[in-house]
Parts: sequence; structure tokens; C-alpha cells
Amino acid sequence: MLQTVWVSSPGSWALQESNSHHQGKKRCWKCRFVRTIIQHPCRRHAPKRSRKERMLRKIQICLCFCFVSGILYEISLLSSCVFSYLPMAQHYLTPEQVLNLGKSIIFLETTERLEPPPLVSCSVESAARIYQDRPIILFMRGLTNETALDMNTSYAAFSLLSSMKNVFLFPLQMETVFQETPLLQWYNQVVPEQEKNWVHVSSDASRLALIWKYGGIYMDTDVISIRPIPQESFLAAQKSRFSSNGIFGFPARHKFIWDCMENFVLKYNGNIWGNQGPFLMTRMLKTLCNLTDFQGTEDHSCQNISFLNPQRFYPIPYPAWSRYYQVWDKSPSFNHSYALHLWNFMNRNRKVVVAGSNTLAEKLYKTYCPTTYEDLIQNAKHRDLPGPED
Repeated sequence: MLQTVWVSSPGSWALQESNSHHQGKKRCWKCRFVRTIIQHPCRRHAPKRSRKERMLRKIQICLCFCFVSGILYEISLLSSCVFSYLPMAQHYLTPEQVLNLGKSIIFLETTERLEPPPLVSCSVESAARIYQDRPIILFMRGLTNETALDMNTSYAAFSLLSSMKNVFLFPLQMETVFQETPLLQWYNQVVPEQEKNWVHVSSDASRLALIWKYGGIYMDTDVISIRPIPQESFLAAQKSRFSSNGIFGFPARHKFIWDCMENFVLKYNGNIWGNQGPFLMTRMLKTLCNLTDFQGTEDHSCQNISFLNPQRFYPIPYPAWSRYYQVWDKSPSFNHSYALHLWNFMNRNRKVVVAGSNTLAEKLYKTYCPTTYEDLIQNAKHRDLPGPED
């Protein structure tokens, strides 16, 4: 019968086999610990040990167990691959710790509002469901380090989103984000109160800095994820020969993003909407690629950057944005899409998803952000309940 025991020696652990198998054979490992199964021999054949030896052996086993448990806990905090198996201590992780895990999905809220509307909640929830092994981060300008994000908060969307194990809500601190980038000098000189499009311009700058520093995928808060994006370095074509900056992804420290930040500062004009956004991405891409029209559903590629077909994210173009809030005779399958951009900037009449309306947007909510949809239904019921004066 094989007997495996822990043997302590200076600087190493050793495994010994019993005399019935290879007398005196000893195998030493250079690492600090060895994973093994401790099998107790039958009592009637086991040699008697002194009380002191038995106590030392128990202490060794306890120490090894504590050591291994500590290692596993550290791995759970530092490795993104365990999101599906071990929940992370969200309230004790800093933005840098989460971002350093890599491959984050990043959303930005550059207004001061603290209650994410249903479309923002749906965007974050859908990403959390599609990318279950990746951190989903919503940076919010209105948050501060003192803001309490506990489950009893009066902001329902906080409770909804923070209950998802891979979703993190953090304050957006722009001065910190822009450190070590060309954007810091611009940020220190610009006067937000005098900027016509500050909410959009500050978002354009923040997404570039975050993706350059940490890598991952940036998405606007009106993008509903429906399947994983397979590319790592990509831009999204809004139409032929024109790039969006509402969705893009790159590894950390990618030269293209650095060049975009330099051009952001060099060609800055805050009075022109999109000059630091989609127009910036397009003009920088044109310096690398000879852009041509898309034929069918193929993607383009140059300089190891994928320029993804408009069908991937914009199967409904912006002139037809309101079709998301209409009833379709037959809903489209979106078989060629990774996510859907709902063009909230165009939605000046503030069309919303109404429970029971049977619109395309409602069907998307039901399928890709069911928790947000259930919350939408509950809020509608509360509004319909008669008040005390009735």
C-alpha cells in the first residue's frame, strides 16, 4: 500500500514512499510546496508515533492548507479567468487593480447624473452577460470616492448592476486618467464651462486614455451586446470609409491610440461635434489605410487593425435610428452583428422602451438585458398603482 507523507527539510519539501515500495527512495522538489493526497495507513500496520510527532505532523498539514488557501485567494483577485467560478470582492478593488486584470469592457458616463437610465443599464448588463469572464467597468463622472454604492442605495440601477459579479462602478477622475498621456496638457488648459460639447469631448478623450493605458474594449452606453467580438485590435465602420469611435478595442500601449491622442491635441476644436471622436478615428485610419467601400459583409484590415463591417454594429444606420422603437412585422436576426448601437444621441424626443409595446428595442431588452427589463416592468407597475388620494 502506497503511503505518502510530508517530510520537512531545509529549503524544500520531500515526498517519501513506504518501505513496501522502493526502500529509501526520496524525491525532492525545489519549489516551496507540493500538492499531494495524504493517505493514512491502516492503524494496525502503522508504526506507533509519539504524541509530539503526531502534533508536529498536524501542524505541518494545517500550515500547508493555510498556505495553499492563501495562494488560491490571491489568484482569485489577480486573474480574470476565475470570474465564472469565484466572485470578486468588488468593494475592495481599485480601478487600477481591475483594469490591470486586462481585457476590460469600458463604459463612460461623463454627465453628473447618478442614476443610470434603462438604456445604460441594459448596455452594461448585456456586456456582463456576453463577456462573463471579463471585467465590465462603468466610470461615472458624478461619483466620488465617498459615494456609497451599497445594496441599500436609493439608486435602483446601482443595486441592479452591482449585483452582477463582473460589473464594477467607479468614479471617473479625468486628471488621473490623463496622467502620462498627451491629453494631460490639454486637460490642464481647457476650460470646461466654455466648451460647447464638453460632455462629448471629455468622453472622447477619456476613452482614448483608458484604452491606451490598460487595453480592452470601449463601448458607448447605448450599445447592446449580442455576441462576443472576436478581434482584439479593431475599429467599427459606421459606414464605408468612415469610422465610429463608439466601439473600438486595442491592446494596452498600442501606437494607433497614442497617435490618436497626439492628433486629438494637435487638431483640437471643441466647437465641431465629433472632431475629436469619429472624425479623429477616420482621419487617423486614413493615414494607415486606403479605405474602400464594403462589399457584402466582409471586414477590412490593414496594419494589423481590423476595420469591421457596418453590419457588425450598425445594421440600422443613423438616419433610420427610430426603427429601434418601432414594431416590426418580422424582427431582424442580426446574424452578422456583434452588438447594436441604438443611436441615443439622435433620440432627441427621448423615445424609451415601454413594456408591452412589442417594439424592436423591447425585444432586445427581453433577450439581452432581462434583469433591466424586469426592473422596467416593476417600475411601470408602481407608476400605475393608485395613490392614496385615489
